[in-house]
Amino acid sequence: MNKGIVTRFVRFAITGLALTGLHTLLAAAFIELVSPLPPIANGLAFACATALSYLINTHWSFAARLSRSTFRKFLIVAVIGFGLAMLISWLMQLAGYHYLLGIVAVALGVPPVTFLLHNFWTYRTP
Repeated sequence: MNKGIVTRFVRFAITGLALTGLHTLLAAAFIELVSPLPPIANGLAFACATALSYLINTHWSFAARLSRSTFRKFLIVAVIGFGLAMLISWLMQLAGYHYLLGIVAVALGVPPVTFLLHNFWTYRTP
């Protein structure tokens, strides 16, 4: 496998883990300080984490420049990832699996798909 793609994937994974932690902390803080409604708090946390994810992944994971084009594509991939997460969760529930197995399926299934979309579309890395 190409060393460059492995490096990008590792950096993408590290960024994703760190920003998942940040999302969790922000959501808890927003619930405590801004709104006691979890959907609103999670929406705010998601928006913050996604914006920071774009900045870090653009500069560090994919060594690209910020642009409107990559930002639009990044957001489209984020929406695709969200939809895929919802679909996987729904299918796992429909199949009767425990919700934790659904979370694992999302955690293992969504990041590789979003990475590939970013690598070969958002940032067009050969």
